[in-house]
Amino acid sequence: MAYENIIFQVEEGIATITFNRPKALNALNSDLLNEFSRALDEISADEDIRVLILTGSGEKSFVAGADITELVTFNALETKSFSQKGQAIIGRLQKLAIPVIAAVNGFVLGAGSEMAMASDFIYASENGKFGLPEINIGLIPGFGGTQRLPRLVGKNMAKEMIFTGKIISATEAREIGLVNRVCPDNESLMEEVLKTAKTIVSKGKVSLRAAKETINNGMDADLLTGCNIECDAFALCMASEDAKEGTAAFLEKRKAVFRGTLKS
Repeated sequence: MAYENIIFQVEEGIATITFNRPKALNALNSDLLNEFSRALDEISADEDIRVLILTGSGEKSFVAGADITELVTFNALETKSFSQKGQAIIGRLQKLAIPVIAAVNGFVLGAGSEMAMASDFIYASENGKFGLPEINIGLIPGFGGTQRLPRLVGKNMAKEMIFTGKIISATEAREIGLVNRVCPDNESLMEEVLKTAKTIVSKGKVSLRAAKETINNGMDADLLTGCNIECDAFALCMASEDAKEGTAAFLEKRKAVFRGTLKS
């Protein structure tokens, strides 16, 4: 399938989506969101894809936010529709059955931060700049930022960032728990992301899905409910081909080779 606003590649079980509007610092517009949604459809339908990496084209930006040149043409109802569309697509990203890694290069602002926060974790280069600066143009985050940021960094820190619209460095983003790892430059960033992605690819797909769903669903529940979610998922994993292979490999003192699918 041809794309104009993203680059979609798959190699050795790892899919990479590169936001590709470098002249607009990869800002999200309706066309890009539509293409991103189609790419998620492709990924969901392909059992061979085990990890998704998100990144931005060029050296300056992951995603510099929503495309303001499009946004200013919307009336209130159109703006609500755009927000709902963005939230739905980013929600699909968060619920994707496979792990998602955001490889952040340069600016990751507004909708870009919201996209990255819906990933499972974030690696960033030292030139990464994070923020939700919508308050500076009389708006608030519209793609889930007011909800995901407090869950990641705490309510007070999220309020400070959103109320002031300040932009923080990758190092500070790591200090507050928004970023897992900071790399010296974009080249080493992708090397580290691919290294981690290849490690994940070697694991069982069923258990990866179960781990992701259990963590995400349990975070929105009380501890007892979360533990019950884990108990059910643990039992279902045991019925998978991957669990049979993993336990057999352990007892036979060999490396497990996981070939199970989400249907197993």
